Amino acid sequence: MSSLVSGLFQSRASAEHAADELVRAGFSRHDVSLLMSDTTRGREFTVEKASKAPEGAATGATIGGVLGGIAAGLAAVGTLAIPGLSLVAAGPIVAALSGVGAGAAAGGLTGALVGLGIPEHEAKFLHGEIEKGGILVGVYVHDDRSRLAKDVLDACGAEKITKQ
Repeated sequence: MSSLVSGLFQSRASAEHAADELVRAGFSRHDVSLLMSDTTRGREFTVEKASKAPEGAATGATIGGVLGGIAAGLAAVGTLAIPGLSLVAAGPIVAALSGVGAGAAAGGLTGALVGLGIPEHEAKFLHGEIEKGGILVGVYVHDDRSRLAKDVLDACGAEKITKQ
């Protein structure tokens, strides 16, 4: 069975480091996800609209980048369309959040996080932290590798680590 192991980070640099380390530990970059507010995306992942940076970064990601490709995707497209939420997501968490869209609209970000399987008290905490600029980095893992994912996120400085 697979589960989502996630950690909260306060900057792009620390989130990128965590994503890189997850891949170095053997997790697929396609299993790594990010969740942040639209405001954080604007502050941390700004790309000039007149430049070719999104296309170039996406090409670089294909060649071997980890979060650089995710970040380029966020800058180029990224905003997850859940009515009433200003969230930006990348990775497999997008599909999971899309599935909880109707409930999330009523419950806001907390409802979306609960829909992902996060207990309500943790979802409320994460909601506040994401609104303040936190970036949630998660990785889908088989249960036998959840300890490794937690250890990697912890070593990278995650403030709050959860397993759903």
